[in-house]
Amino acid sequence: MKAKRDKNIDMLHGPLARKILLFAIPLALTSILQQLLNSADASIAGRCVSNFSLAGIGGTVPITSTFVNLFVGLSIGANVVVAMFIGSGNTERVKETVHTAMGLAVVTGLILMIAGLCLAEWILVAIGMPADAEADALVYMRCYFCTIPFLTLYNFGAAIIRAHGDTRTPLYALLAAVVVNFALNMLFVQVFGWGTAGIGVATIIACALSAFILIVALQHEQEPYRLTVRQIRISRSPLIGILRIGIPAGIQGAVFSLSNIIVQAAINGFGSAAIAGCAATLNFEIYTYFCISAFAQTAVTFTSQNFAAGNAERCKEIFRWCLLFGAGVGLCLGITFTALGRSALSIFTTDAAALGYGMIRMWLIELPDCLTSFYEVPAGCLRGMGWSTLPAIITIFGSCVMRIAFVVWVFPHLNDFVALMALYPFTWICMLTAMLIAYFIVRRRAFKTIASPSTQTA
Repeated sequence: MKAKRDKNIDMLHGPLARKILLFAIPLALTSILQQLLNSADASIAGRCVSNFSLAGIGGTVPITSTFVNLFVGLSIGANVVVAMFIGSGNTERVKETVHTAMGLAVVTGLILMIAGLCLAEWILVAIGMPADAEADALVYMRCYFCTIPFLTLYNFGAAIIRAHGDTRTPLYALLAAVVVNFALNMLFVQVFGWGTAGIGVATIIACALSAFILIVALQHEQEPYRLTVRQIRISRSPLIGILRIGIPAGIQGAVFSLSNIIVQAAINGFGSAAIAGCAATLNFEIYTYFCISAFAQTAVTFTSQNFAAGNAERCKEIFRWCLLFGAGVGLCLGITFTALGRSALSIFTTDAAALGYGMIRMWLIELPDCLTSFYEVPAGCLRGMGWSTLPAIITIFGSCVMRIAFVVWVFPHLNDFVALMALYPFTWICMLTAMLIAYFIVRRRAFKTIASPSTQTA
């Protein structure tokens, strides 16, 4: 029991800085492991199967990301509701929410899986998948859609566990999945010769393992966090709370994927060198963003508990620390990767033209990537206080509406790669300005509603 208590972080008492780091670092590592799991599939497809397999798997990433972002957003709702009941000391509602969240995970996972399997062929036609890669893409997509019930169980389970301060158990579950996925990829592809189907089956088994580990962990939790399978049922009140927070976050993630597809289409117009250069730089952007996003997710959980407990001053301190850590890590990584420049990019490509495009993107997107923390962290704090729709609207407008409008109406007259890359920091500045204004306005109003001694001196 002592070991279990040691894994849980007390968010309501004591100095915050160290606790925020202890919570955020495993979150960042978890996201990195998820990316490695996806990268392993693509790498083995390209090296051990064929370029058609690689194209088929890589070409489906925007589609699978849309589904993933949707249920990850829903799981944020479970995290916030559980954390708020913990903060308010309402243990009975914590238990009810845990079982509702896992029931919702099962239902959501099955619905998305069935929808994906039914629409798989139509989706490939809609995105214009090349004919020579279509067969591999269809096999992989069908396998991936079969993993969705396991992915929803993992993400909802992880959200519940993180809500009471444990970020290590989800990390360990995912680490086991990554190891098993890589081993089975090699077995099914190299030994059994199953090709793309082998990669897909390995992914199903790995995702099932990570979900199983978290379900077992929840079944051995202390009350009120313990999951009892026979008690899984969807209760109206916690369901409404989860959906109120989770649906806007899920829609935001799905729409964000759509905007990336539109911008990628514009990049494609500059040819294979631009595509390769951007793909190389994107690897560094993803890891930088994961680190920043970890502090935004930390802000969600810490703020949820302390807001529900009426700790207004502590909520302000959480905002300051998460913003400082997120921006600081983002800036350090941005400077480091940009300084490495062509040396870093040459890991992925040695083509001179591709390196040139990659360096433009490195300077204009990777270097100022720290700016994203100034809208991600406030958005996390807003969700932690129960405000999910407002940050979703701001993010959708900035990352989707503004970018699509630029690509459709302005870019055709410019046809300039630098202008296309500069679009990102420009929209970041617009979003962070709007998000910070929204955060301070909402915070002032929200803090008036909580009874806390600290609000009397704020």
